[in-house]
Amino acid sequence: MTDSNIRTMTRGLYDIQKLRIMAGNRVVANFKAKLGQAPSESEDELSDDAKALVAALRAAYRRIADAGASLTKIAKNGTGDELISDLTEYALVANYDRLVSAEEDHFAALKKIVEQQPIWREFLDGVKGCGPAMGAVLISEIDISKARYASSIWKYAGLDLGPDGRGRTKQKTHLVKRTYKTAKGEIAERDSVTYNPFLKTKLMGVLAPAFLKANSPYREHYDRYKHRQESLPEDVRPKTKLHIHNRSMRYMVKMFLIDFYVASRTLHRLPVSLTYHESRLGHVHNRAA
Repeated sequence: MTDSNIRTMTRGLYDIQKLRIMAGNRVVANFKAKLGQAPSESEDELSDDAKALVAALRAAYRRIADAGASLTKIAKNGTGDELISDLTEYALVANYDRLVSAEEDHFAALKKIVEQQPIWREFLDGVKGCGPAMGAVLISEIDISKARYASSIWKYAGLDLGPDGRGRTKQKTHLVKRTYKTAKGEIAERDSVTYNPFLKTKLMGVLAPAFLKANSPYREHYDRYKHRQESLPEDVRPKTKLHIHNRSMRYMVKMFLIDFYVASRTLHRLPVSLTYHESRLGHVHNRAA
């Protein structure tokens, strides 16, 4: 019951976003080199300082463009201003500006489609920290008709535990053997992950931090779980604060996915199964949204 059109648009949006970040990093590196500063290491997102810089450069680019400047004029006359002074700088910022505009247009179109989806209107719109782009990821990447249990989504999203009892990763001990057909039509075998890497990246790298930043009700799950981890005896307690943080983030997202599972399966009039803790241990899931 996933929407292939939404999935194509969502993946396309994040592809444009990746290009925009790469272009932004190039702009910042070029400008820092011009000032004799060491360029920053490549980032998955622009830092606050970098965002301020590219915003100023975009404004300068648009002033130059509005004044009737073109690549030809800049190349010939050196037209520019105190920020953008040559053809290379103009071209770099112009490319970044086009990518920002494309990303904004793509997001606006996707937002309109997501807002028409029942699961958005009935559940996701009320989840603090979950925006339309993240909603599009959930709607398009999770086929709720195949998720018999909430734990089915956890496993598909790579939030389950590997055979060594640790959080699922791409390390070799967590991979499985899968067969595939080569370009020559031969059957071969390769190591493969057991989950959807794109979905896991967005859940853990986008949604979880957004819950914390927005002080979402789901943060209560994070805080309680973190406290429990910190209170464990030293011999079984995670060794680092980062390990505890990552475990707590994963737990928070899993609790959200229980609510998503229930809301989505209910909307599609599919059977809803209790979690193991609810059905076997008698626990009551505390729905935060």
